[in-house]
Amino acid sequence: MISAMDDTVYTAAVITVSDKGAAGEREDLSGPAVAETLRGAGFDVVYTSIVPDEREDIKRELIKCSDGLKLALVITTGGTGFSPRDVTPEATLEVIERAAPGIPEAMRQSSLKITDRAMLTRARAGIRRETLIINLPGSPRAARENIEAVLGALKHGLEMLREPPRDHA
Repeated sequence: MISAMDDTVYTAAVITVSDKGAAGEREDLSGPAVAETLRGAGFDVVYTSIVPDEREDIKRELIKCSDGLKLALVITTGGTGFSPRDVTPEATLEVIERAAPGIPEAMRQSSLKITDRAMLTRARAGIRRETLIINLPGSPRAARENIEAVLGALKHGLEMLREPPRDHA
């Protein structure tokens, strides 16, 4: 049986976290790569931005996309490594209400087949209200590989997240 929601087009945002990108010193390649991948999978990417590696800036964008714009999916790219400036996972943990650890676990598992450096990502995923937030690495290639590893399950997860509550009477 196929759900009526199977053809739903979900809205998405891609937030690039990069000091140099936000300062205009480096072209953002990962954000557009992720946005293109999402569009190819049927998502409507309605918002993109670049913010510096600052916890409050990241949190503000995540909250804007979930609470203000009410988007279904928010992807961040960058700021998930070991550098002292890499604070995307911490900012994400501060705004999500429920963790979704299986998503970054699946991304790491898939990436480990390509490079042993995949174990160095600290990416997180979780839910804020009706929005799924996922962190990706900053490398365009790694970001694309990671999102492609979980795309198959995302629409089902969003369908469950956004379906009307059932009457349990």
